[in-house]
Amino acid sequence: MARQLDEQIAGRFPVGQRLRVLDVGMGQGTQALRLARTGHQVTGVEREPTMIAAAREALAGEPVGIRDRVRIIEGDGQDTGVHFLPGSFDVVLCHGVLMYVEEPDALLAGLARMLAPGGLLSLLVRNADALAMRPGLSGDWAGALDAFDTFSYRNRLGLDVRADRLTTLTAALAGIGAPLQSWYGVRVFTDTAADDAGAPDDLAALLAAEERAGRTDPYRAVAALLHLCGVRG
Repeated sequence: MARQLDEQIAGRFPVGQRLRVLDVGMGQGTQALRLARTGHQVTGVEREPTMIAAAREALAGEPVGIRDRVRIIEGDGQDTGVHFLPGSFDVVLCHGVLMYVEEPDALLAGLARMLAPGGLLSLLVRNADALAMRPGLSGDWAGALDAFDTFSYRNRLGLDVRADRLTTLTAALAGIGAPLQSWYGVRVFTDTAADDAGAPDDLAALLAAEERAGRTDPYRAVAALLHLCGVRG
């Protein structure tokens, strides 16, 4: 997914421009640090103390120039209007967050307000149109049947969360002034892999296959996750 995001950034902003990035639900800071290493100024918002601690620990191991480009704020993605002025960022990331929000429309509208004109909104969501794939490919036929025509599922942390449909988010992005520009599938072939599975010997081929499938119909439509990119008008 990092390559997809870089592709969208490269296609939208001049080469070498140092972007103002907001990472909502930054987790342990993997994406924030990656972008800071490439010269961008990143503000991360996270509410979980364990994730904030992990992000700060990772940041502490970076050179001072990179540390100075990352700011961490303890808070909720729905409170961006409290911390920032409208139009404060060129790129807003919201990866793996919407599934924990029961009614995401207000959150999405708030994120769009944070974008400067021409700014990029990057979303990573669970694909509601493919919820039967994981149990089906695992041989859990009852689970697969239950997954049809639903928006809810139990994630690998054992939490009951929700998924989103591409058509619904496309309409939502249009309604908040950041219409969908492109979308990709993520984890087309690898969603059933164990969390502790080691890297295979043919990792490069696996990544190439996932990358190709993630941008090719009909494969991307049944990916476990969807990566959507909207642009502020």
